[in-house]
Amino acid sequence: MTPNSDPTVQPVPASVVQQVDAADTTLHNPNTAVLSLGSNLGNRLESLQSAVDALADTPGLKVKAVSPVYETEPWGVETDSQPSYFNAIVVVRTTLPPSSLLERGHAIEEALERTRDERWGPRPIDVDIVAYQGIVSNDPQLTLPHPRAHERAFVLVPWHDIDPAAEVPGHGAIEALLASLGREGITARPDLELVLPS
Repeated sequence: MTPNSDPTVQPVPASVVQQVDAADTTLHNPNTAVLSLGSNLGNRLESLQSAVDALADTPGLKVKAVSPVYETEPWGVETDSQPSYFNAIVVVRTTLPPSSLLERGHAIEEALERTRDERWGPRPIDVDIVAYQGIVSNDPQLTLPHPRAHERAFVLVPWHDIDPAAEVPGHGAIEALLASLGREGITARPDLELVLPS
């Protein structure tokens, strides 16, 4: 287990890793999910990397791509009332159903000491499921795709970096969405890099 990994996670047995890798190359492929990571408290880059590592340590899940890091202004709050965010997108292949992936995201947030005291409050880590295998669902526990993903440049810009042809299910191509939204307030941080777990 890497030093920044989620302390609540045990190493994944090699046999499980091999099964996930094997499933990834067969007709019975696992599903593709897109997750958004954000942090504006503490060591922001370390928190993002810890979340990536914890996802990679999850049985039945393989991290396939990690976006560049962007710095963004907090969403839904007064200007300068919170530190800026570091944001990134992670694309995974997983055999976990959406509900289990959501539970895993919450466990990662809890391990990295995220509290849910206020809406849009500052946080050491935020792990959101943006999309899951093209599913559109209004389940109140997990709305898919994320109900505001199509209007958030801090989600769409790094997602576009990984997959320029991607679409937000039910809302259309990211490229078209970004053309109307613009990229204001989204600053590339080429000096920062998240490591894709090997």
